Amino acid sequence: MEKKDLRIVYMGTPDFAVESLKRLVEGGYNVVGVITMPDKPMGRHQETLQPSAVKKYAVEQGLRILQPVSLKDPEFIEELRSLQADLQIVVAFRMLPEVVWNMPPMGTFNLHASLLPQYRGAAPINWAVINGEKETGITTFFLKHEIDTGAVIQQVRIPILETDNVGDVHDKLMMLGGQLVTDTVDCILEGTVKAIPQEEMAPGTELKPAPKIFKETCRIDWEHKNLEQLYNFVRGLSPYPAAWTELVRAEGEKPVVMKIYQTAKEAAAHTLKTGAVCTDGKSYLKIAVDGGFLVLQEIQIAGKKRMPVTDFLRGARIDENYFVV
Repeated sequence: MEKKDLRIVYMGTPDFAVESLKRLVEGGYNVVGVITMPDKPMGRHQETLQPSAVKKYAVEQGLRILQPVSLKDPEFIEELRSLQADLQIVVAFRMLPEVVWNMPPMGTFNLHASLLPQYRGAAPINWAVINGEKETGITTFFLKHEIDTGAVIQQVRIPILETDNVGDVHDKLMMLGGQLVTDTVDCILEGTVKAIPQEEMAPGTELKPAPKIFKETCRIDWEHKNLEQLYNFVRGLSPYPAAWTELVRAEGEKPVVMKIYQTAKEAAAHTLKTGAVCTDGKSYLKIAVDGGFLVLQEIQIAGKKRMPVTDFLRGARIDENYFVV
């Protein structure tokens, strides 16, 4: 079968999923339908509907779009079946019911932003950076019942630089993922796929999860993390959703919520209490932690724009009576 004859249904929602769809369209593959999330209500009164990044691209390309509220809706199932897909591709979408992923004769494969079986879950890029991994990668695998557990088709590895934040790694993996999706389709067409069960890939290795990240997940735990862990925690959540803390001057005073986007490490021995603020009030702001000081470089105070610490200090009166919690 030629790629122009292979009927593909593509499923995805955010920016990360656009690159792979773009590669398929521009590569001449036959995308007969795109499944994405319903438009999201936006604005103060929720009166504006915001389409997903995938929908925006699909509209530009004149592709057929389905936006089911429920993936088990009988009407959606029938409409999906009418597309007569040979193969389905999933990139950053929802968990699929079996009636959906088991529909096409060539199966359904997923693109996952980790080196499976490590970092199964909703936030693999974040957790790889938070945990200080030196490398990560992208994986294609066939879907089955348990989430992110199907047989692996292909993988590509990349290093995580010490200066990379999650946004940097996201963008690298997004571009690599676009290429890997088309490579995987080609292998399926050629009949050269030799999928490997994940349980055979890392026997005896402790598997690290990648659960969904919530607001409280992003709160910085100054007391129980050392300098290296705190540095990784901040870059593993930057630029989104961002690590945060509370800046306090005295007991009983209202704390100031502060997001932290970029830091530097300053290893040093000190006797200061963990969380103590060290600053000259104009050029630097650093926090005493286990192993030295976490130097804050880019932050955002609630209700303000993201800014360099020097800009923040210019407009605020911060002294060494402050601390973070």
